[in-house]
Parts: sequence; structure tokens; C-alpha cells
Amino acid sequence: MALELVADCSRCAGLCCVAPAFARSSDFAIDKPAGVACPNLRDDFRCGIHARLRESGFKGCTVFDCFGAGQHLTQGTYGGRDWRADPGMLALLPVMRHLHELMWYLTEAIGLEAARRLRGKLETALAETERLSMGTPAELLAIDLDAHRGRVNPLLQRASELARAGQGRRPDHRGANLVGRKLRGADLRGASLRGAQLIGADLREADLRRADFTGADLRGADLRGADLSGALFLTDSQIAAATIDASTTLDHP
Repeated sequence: MALELVADCSRCAGLCCVAPAFARSSDFAIDKPAGVACPNLRDDFRCGIHARLRESGFKGCTVFDCFGAGQHLTQGTYGGRDWRADPGMLALLPVMRHLHELMWYLTEAIGLEAARRLRGKLETALAETERLSMGTPAELLAIDLDAHRGRVNPLLQRASELARAGQGRRPDHRGANLVGRKLRGADLRGASLRGAQLIGADLREADLRRADFTGADLRGADLRGADLSGALFLTDSQIAAATIDASTTLDHP
């Protein structure tokens, strides 16, 4: 992959601090309209409270992941310019983020040995998604993201099914509302948790080996003592949003 799929804020113009709207809530201490810079954004595009975001009431910022879309727009699409010179780039952040997120999922799927029979199709989808991300601003705005996701998602789902095969009963909780649910010690091996709402769920000591976490909302989920070995499509931002400790089993720190 030529493109970086990990955020590098030092090479971005603070796009995520300007483009989206914030609503005063447990995640954000203030209301902020879309397209208006957060008051904590400094002139050098760095966050003035980065070291104390959570205690300052900006927990939502700590779990946002652009998958490298910010620096791609800033350094690639706009050649190092920023939103003050080219405010149109703010509207492109959600487009580029969707593309980078898809590329991250496709890259993860390509690395699944159990899904090797799909590798050719996954690599083709990855190349096409990367090609779309290299477009001009006008071309990026013209992308039909829903249609593209409609072509890519069945491949990702099939890769997930192949990777989760042989994992017991594999409960299906796709899109389920599991907010605050008591699932301590639950056998969720190979579960599909795609798009599930797990906000504040008690998943202590749950067996989540090879579970699919695509798009799952893990804000405040208690994963202490849980086993997430081989978890599929689990992002760093999802882990950051949950409660973990030294007893949580993860494939990466």
C-alpha cells in the first residue's frame, strides 16, 4: 500500500478540529458548528489541550480516527495548503475518511489467511478504492460512497465469515442495540458485532476471540479480562473508547 492508513496529525491542518460539528455532551464540552475551528485549535494546527482532552470534556476527540485521511488531503490532494486558504477541503474530510477506512478494512481482510481464496478480489477492491482517493477535489465530491461501499462490503463480510468459521455458535448481533447490556463472561467467540451498539456494555471476561467488530460502538464498554485474541476489524480508536486493563487479551498493545 502506497497510502498511509494511520493518522499523522503533524502532517494535517487540524481538519478534524474544524470540519465536523460538535454537540455538547459527555463526549464534547461545547457546541461547535461544522466548518468552525474548535477554540482549542492553535494557529499551528495543534490542539492546545491535547494532553488533557478527557479531563477537559473532549473525550470524543480521543477516539476519533481518520485512518490517515487528514494528511492525505492536506499533503496530497491540496499539496500542503490548509483549510484557511482552501476551505473547500473541509467538505472532503468525510469522503476521504470513508475511503481510508475502507482501505484499512480491506488491508486487514487481505491479511486473513482463512480468506485467502478472496485475496484477488480484495486486492482489486483495494486498488480501486485507492484510485478513487487519488482524485481531484471535484472527483472526490462526485464519488457515490454508498454504491462503492455496496460493492466492497459483501467482500468484507465474506472474508469475516471465512475467518470466523469453526468458532462455535458464532452469535449474530449485527446492528444490535446492546447498550449497557450485562454480558460478563459471555461466549461470543466468532460473533458478528458489525455495527452493534455496545456503549457501556459489561463485557468483562467475555470470550470475544475472532469476533467481528466492524463499526461497533465500544464507548465505555468494559473489556477488563476479556479475550479479544484474533478479533477482526478492531481499530485502535475502538480500543481507546473502551475500558481495558492488563487482564484484557489483545493481539496488539
